[in-house]
Amino acid sequence: MSNRPILGIAVLACAACCIGPILGILSAIAALGVLSTAFIGLIGLALSMAAVIAIIVVRKRRHSCTVGDRETGVQITPRTTALDEHRPDGSVARRL
Repeated sequence: MSNRPILGIAVLACAACCIGPILGILSAIAALGVLSTAFIGLIGLALSMAAVIAIIVVRKRRHSCTVGDRETGVQITPRTTALDEHRPDGSVARRL
């Protein structure tokens, strides 16, 4: 007589008893994976929203260099070097 039927019943009893905790651990791992994915995604979304808001605020704070319709005075002064000679009439003669 063989012990195969008893061994089969023991394997079935072990599987029935241990399948609950095994599935519980696997489902906990899956649930934590989903939660961490959502958490990391929300943190990334918050960081990107903060960056977009910061860019918008910085761009709005910058002052434009446009003058508009008003007239601006521009004064042009000639560049001089140590080799230039200034004349009494205001002209500059270059010494060679």
